[in-house]
Amino acid sequence: MTAPHASSTAAPALRTGIDPRGPRFTAGVTAVLFLVVIALALLGLDTAALALAIVNALVFLWAAIAGVQRHPYGVFFRRVVRPRLAPPAELEDPVPPTFAQGVGLFVTVLGIALFFVVGPIALVVAGAAAFVAAFLNAVFAYCLGCQIYLLLARAGILGKRGATAA
Repeated sequence: MTAPHASSTAAPALRTGIDPRGPRFTAGVTAVLFLVVIALALLGLDTAALALAIVNALVFLWAAIAGVQRHPYGVFFRRVVRPRLAPPAELEDPVPPTFAQGVGLFVTVLGIALFFVVGPIALVVAGAAAFVAAFLNAVFAYCLGCQIYLLLARAGILGKRGATAA
């Protein structure tokens, strides 16, 4: 699962949750984009790989700050894809997927920074890590960033709000 779920009879705070298929759609797009980053870096197109990695980092930043509800791919899902689907069986708390976007941002920025130190192999490694995480979410509905969020919440590291989401 990508995060804690709530049925339509849950507490009012979770009734305003998100369609869990949205983050999975976003993860699918992200996985494809990171495959392109990896391919570009392996083909020696370093500038193009770096540019796409920066674009991915900016999208992660957007989502980590504004929330997955306002993520560009999430907005596309909500406006174009979701109206063509049946309503979701349950809703998801948006906090863990938003935290996961921050984890993606961290991995991507680390790869970009290391690119300037060790070269394009840093984009390949960071891109591979981001691809694996996005692939797991898109295909198996297993969100690594959400799991990190839940572990930190259970450990009390994220404070009161994080602890209630677990």
